[in-house]
Amino acid sequence: MEQPKRSFFQRHPGFDAYSLFWLVLFLLLAALGRFFLPLLIPAGVVLVYLLFRLLSKDQEKRQMENARFYALFRSIGRWKRGRKGIKTDKAYYYFKCPTCGQSMRVPRGLGKIEVSCKACSSRFEVRS
Repeated sequence: MEQPKRSFFQRHPGFDAYSLFWLVLFLLLAALGRFFLPLLIPAGVVLVYLLFRLLSKDQEKRQMENARFYALFRSIGRWKRGRKGIKTDKAYYYFKCPTCGQSMRVPRGLGKIEVSCKACSSRFEVRS
């Protein structure tokens, strides 16, 4: 039995978050290209790639690209929230082991204490 023909919108993945990123990048480069002409070339390249993504029939690859894009932004967001938490934490002093670089924390206000790293077992003094 013959497969029924799919419509244009069923064959193409459509607009997702990754495409939105490329669209915003294109608009930014095109706007800056009005003042600095050489930026119109990268803007054109971005537009061609955006159209390629939107008109591509390989939905699986486009979904994988979108998933990697989301994973990257999630990891950046987690890192930023973690850094903000460290900066605003008034109860603990954060530092790194000089031997292996492992992040550690100790309560503030204890003065000079000797700490041993759980990862590499080196001992060193830290002022909290």
